[in-house]
Amino acid sequence: MDPLAKQTAETGTPSPSIYVPTLQLTEGQPPPFAANGGMSFMAFDQNGDGGTTAAIEEGLSQAAEGAAQRLIERISNAPPGPVATQWGEGFRTYDECVAHIRTNNMKAPEGGLVMPIRYTVFEQPTYGLVSSHAAWRDPARAAEVQALSEDEDNYERQCLYFPQVVRDARRIEEYHPGLSPYGAESMDKLGVSLAHCESECNNFYDAAEVERVFYPEMEQLLLDFFPGATDALVYNHDVFDKEYGSDRVAEEDQDNKDPGVTTEYINLVHNDLNDNSGRVRCRELLTRNLRNFGREQHYTEAQADKKMSRRFMSLNLAKPMETVQQWPFVLCAWPSFADQPYITDYRIYDDRVGETTRFTYRAEHEWYWLPRQTPTEVSMLKCYDSVTDGSVSRWSFHTAAKDPTTPDDAPCRKNVIVRAYVFF
Repeated sequence: MDPLAKQTAETGTPSPSIYVPTLQLTEGQPPPFAANGGMSFMAFDQNGDGGTTAAIEEGLSQAAEGAAQRLIERISNAPPGPVATQWGEGFRTYDECVAHIRTNNMKAPEGGLVMPIRYTVFEQPTYGLVSSHAAWRDPARAAEVQALSEDEDNYERQCLYFPQVVRDARRIEEYHPGLSPYGAESMDKLGVSLAHCESECNNFYDAAEVERVFYPEMEQLLLDFFPGATDALVYNHDVFDKEYGSDRVAEEDQDNKDPGVTTEYINLVHNDLNDNSGRVRCRELLTRNLRNFGREQHYTEAQADKKMSRRFMSLNLAKPMETVQQWPFVLCAWPSFADQPYITDYRIYDDRVGETTRFTYRAEHEWYWLPRQTPTEVSMLKCYDSVTDGSVSRWSFHTAAKDPTTPDDAPCRKNVIVRAYVFF
């Protein structure tokens, strides 16, 4: 049965307060590895739960089927050395991949580097309960929580390292003649660009100061950067510092708009949004002001429809607090994976199901970084674009990566990343 027809038959139509996005794949893009044929779980709303009950049931069913566990066992039981996959040879550990790079004397262009990049090798959707979900505090749901958390905890064992050439993003014009990395055209073509910022924010660990000073700076940067942009909304940020040490609580405080400090880098190829969640996140910001650390939004449903009927995009902007030495941010250019299906990762809240994406390895992926990125250099990546005709990039994907040429005791990356929507 068609997913929407099945949902209608079983639960009726979604609650009027639930926004159900239309799946809008890029022209020529294959369907994703996702539940419901890619349709948002918001279409399976039951009494205002945003489809979370259906998502939990689907996650438990997939965990019970055991495909993930069989993959883990195959990787664990493979002979020592590289692991053969349908995409090429991967490595279970970072050090094994580094040794392979050095043994084979793998080279990169000037300013570039060959480094291990960590990808999933599991082409099925994944499910996880966010830490705030009520199920964690309900003893009657302990079994389902354990089943989903075990499945999520095992996810790292479904990933391998692959050697990839990572080029200097400052030299994009050498690889794409006539394309400056410092312009909107680079974002349109590659989903990646660079900008310059002289911020007046003195303390990026002070969430109130970041919101008061840095958010408006980034909004103005975006309005200046994109011709035709009519509005830019920075709605949250994260501070990354692996060596952070303080008496201050490092966890996110939604009530006080404080993201805390993130002490672990996401060492896995991913994107923060997809066809569904790019629209859902925008809609909930505009109409519900949900999880918004920035300027409050109070659009009616009709006003949001009008604003979202024109082009809009979501971007991440990363600015170091000091020159980056270890654990740089690396970004992948859209043309090298535009025809590759993504794998949906479902993030289950109490009232909604968020969607992020993961990708499998391709040797042709076009990776970029900024060697020793300075505090005035902002790296920008696209997480979503509402244009679907293939004329522009839909998103980049990205990861944190460990630089094998940098000493182990080098300071780790300290930076702030803001997330924003730009409207046209």
